[in-house]
Amino acid sequence: MSAIVHTSIILDTRRVLKDGSYPVKLRLTHARQRKYFLTPYNLTEEDFAKVKSDKPRGKFKELEITFQAIEQRAIDILKKLEVFTFDAFEKKFYNVASKQDVLSSIREKVAALKKEGRPGTAETYASTLTSLAAYTKKKVLPFSVVNPEFLREYEQWMVGRGKSITTVGIYLRSLRSIFNDAIASGEVSQALYPFGKRKYLIPAGRNVKKALATTDIEKLFAYIPKHDAEARARDLWIFSYLCNGINIKDIARLKYKQLEPDRITFIRAKTERTSRQNIKVITAMRTPEVDQIIDKWGNKPAYSENYVFPLLKPGLNPEQELATVRQATAIINRYIKLIAAAVGIDKNITTYTARHSFSTVLKRSGAPIEFISESLGHSDLKTTQSYLDSFEDKIKKQYSSQLTAFLREAK
Repeated sequence: MSAIVHTSIILDTRRVLKDGSYPVKLRLTHARQRKYFLTPYNLTEEDFAKVKSDKPRGKFKELEITFQAIEQRAIDILKKLEVFTFDAFEKKFYNVASKQDVLSSIREKVAALKKEGRPGTAETYASTLTSLAAYTKKKVLPFSVVNPEFLREYEQWMVGRGKSITTVGIYLRSLRSIFNDAIASGEVSQALYPFGKRKYLIPAGRNVKKALATTDIEKLFAYIPKHDAEARARDLWIFSYLCNGINIKDIARLKYKQLEPDRITFIRAKTERTSRQNIKVITAMRTPEVDQIIDKWGNKPAYSENYVFPLLKPGLNPEQELATVRQATAIINRYIKLIAAAVGIDKNITTYTARHSFSTVLKRSGAPIEFISESLGHSDLKTTQSYLDSFEDKIKKQYSSQLTAFLREAK
């Protein structure tokens, strides 16, 4: 580019913001014309002066480096323009900026997930976006700003506003995924990655064990429902428990063609898109109790392409399917809680409890963890371990008694 264009980072003091600060902007000057381009930063005159001082320190030094990077990016764009115009520069500048902006990257992720038919995951990223935007109060959040200190302060902010550690972890894992995608695509340097040991570690929620004791499961089997809605909810919970802890979405998507004489095969909807190279087909055995539930509540006639249970209808888009599954899950949860209370089970039972109970009962029966992991469709044993509850008290007492068995033998 032959045209001479001057660049500088300035504090635009023409209009003060509500908090007393002013926007920091990139200024281009060409042929006696000036145009200003917004950056993500607002500073007071005092703070901007500290950034521009001979030896800025602490956060002001970090801001100086960031401002220099913004200006250098502008210079690089100018060098690549064959013919300079303010409009041509603006298009390039904001396009590059959007690729280095966390919030824009999350928006793109949400759009991509919706296009892939994954509305549930899209909602998780959208919630992360809303949370970050509320915390930063900015329209742009450069990847370079999201360092370990930023993440620690963001975590404290969320906890201070009543978010559980589980929710905090969900949002931060979504943010980590955005970083991983940006680094993999070459848009962000690996040096900016703020997660990991000696940087920032995402907090792990308390792993509250959700499994029922076999005595409680027996109560659910023996319960006599008051009406069909209650009976169907109880039976679908039992179907989940007996069929490897299959979740309600996968129950809803089951078709008769997946039923073989002695088993049921399915792929978890949760992993079929993310594990394309190593898709795990899960096999659940058809016990007499499983067949009774299918016979009682299954769609008729049993054509191969028909859904087994009348939870979904053909032709639903992903958003409609998600809403239908959520409604079915809520109904089952409501009734199973009422049933639990009626039979004296003092636990917060949900459809998720069926999955944990399946794995834990197998563990207590002596099944190898490798078998349990395969049955759940897990790719590693660590994930399986998080599902397994500890042994029941009577088993613990039985083993503890072995510590002094020699005393009883001596008698």
